[in-house]
Amino acid sequence: MITKLLHTRMRVNDMEETLRFYTDILGLELVERKLSPRGSELAFLKVPGSDELIEICSFPASGRVQLQEDLIHLAFEVEDLDDTIACLKEKGIPITDGPTITSSGSRFCFIDAPDKYEIELIEKK
Repeated sequence: MITKLLHTRMRVNDMEETLRFYTDILGLELVERKLSPRGSELAFLKVPGSDELIEICSFPASGRVQLQEDLIHLAFEVEDLDDTIACLKEKGIPITDGPTITSSGSRFCFIDAPDKYEIELIEKK
């Protein structure tokens, strides 16, 4: 049976733009980059404090990525949502929704990654 989540794959149109976003804006670590046997360009990103990876895939032969709204998002925990929002604004990244307070007292907001993948940033109570 399944013992561990290893990675989640997301196909993108522009590998370089996407890697800049996740490393320079969000601070994820690029741990590996390679070509797959079928010719896909792959990059694996590590989230601080987590074992799971995000696999970014560029495979132009399969056509452009056109993500429908509200189909998928990644959620990341942040220490201080206000500081995170201020940092994002300094980098020119707009908040697309929120900040919102949950019934438990946690707060969250959303931003858009390249190709319109949504990113949820959560400050736990």
